[in-house]
Amino acid sequence: MTQGVGLPEPPRPGASSKTPVNRKKLTMRRTLHFFLFLISLILVGDVARADKPTVIRIAVPSVGIGNRPIIGGSPIANIGLRGMMEDEFRADGIRIQWTYLPGAGPAVNELFANGLADFGGGLGDLPSIVGKAGGLKTKLLAAAGIRQHTYLAVPADSQIRTIEDLRGKQVAYQKGTNIQLAVAKIIAAHGLTEHDFRAVNMDNETAKSAIITHSVDAAFGQYDYLQLRDQGTARIIYVANGEDNPSFLKHSTLIASEEFINKYPEITERVVKVLVQAAKWQSDQDANPGPLYQLWTKSGVPFNDWREDLQKNSVKQLASPLVDDYIRAQYKRAVDDSKRFGLIRNTFDVDSWVDTSFLQKALHELNLENYWPQYDASGKVRGSS
Repeated sequence: MTQGVGLPEPPRPGASSKTPVNRKKLTMRRTLHFFLFLISLILVGDVARADKPTVIRIAVPSVGIGNRPIIGGSPIANIGLRGMMEDEFRADGIRIQWTYLPGAGPAVNELFANGLADFGGGLGDLPSIVGKAGGLKTKLLAAAGIRQHTYLAVPADSQIRTIEDLRGKQVAYQKGTNIQLAVAKIIAAHGLTEHDFRAVNMDNETAKSAIITHSVDAAFGQYDYLQLRDQGTARIIYVANGEDNPSFLKHSTLIASEEFINKYPEITERVVKVLVQAAKWQSDQDANPGPLYQLWTKSGVPFNDWREDLQKNSVKQLASPLVDDYIRAQYKRAVDDSKRFGLIRNTFDVDSWVDTSFLQKALHELNLENYWPQYDASGKVRGSS
């Protein structure tokens, strides 16, 4: 029987029945599956990289002479000067972002508050306490520059001779920093309060210039005032180096944001380990600290000033990263003093703020668990009579 005119010819056996439209849909479906596969690979890669940041942001509450982005005098300084953090994370492709701040501790707290810092490298006792009391979610991980001194300088031709002579004078220091808490304790021991003189809030470099130009009558600061003395523009009339009262000493620690710790615990562990290595390197210079002082001169502070500031100290003791009973007691007292002097409104529990788990692991891995002596709350070596 013949086919009718106009009827389509039936398909031949084995021939495809798919029309061009069906082939187009199939191609689109395959393309979509391919792109979904690529996206899944990208997402898996992101998950795999979730434990590794692209940058570690370290805020340092200090600058060198002339506001140079270099400091000396601590394990944090050693890390920066020797490129130790960069060496640790170079193979991971993680960039290290150092921010040196003339605004000191308050500026570091501002970065923490705005999510712009992961670590506070050598953040002083008062600003770290103010930040925590004010609601910043941070943890204290290790000591990072302890037993620091405070200097009181006046113009070279000043008639001021004692702390009591500050009454009624203009006195400069940087508020919100560990200097302020030290000053409050020092002047209280000499029968004064901030109301007995005019306290002028100035950063360190500005205060030094004010001493030279006689714009203020006196200034509290640190070791770099020795340089003004050597230049004949200032006199040092008092040094709080722990000899008269150990509670006048200032302390700094490594502070980290809880968000970074929780997100990158293994990276946090490595950061703390680098700090311990830097502290060990400094401690190894204890018998002959000359090379250490020479390295720190890159901050602009002369070699002889480092030697004079630390002549009665052990650089090993100063480098200790331990948060022992002494440091804990000092911070607990600092919290109470900060409240007493009206520097914070609310106190908090120091022990729950401190997290030494990363430190203990680093000490164990480096076989340094018994390298630095532990001090009791009174400041005596634990176990000594």
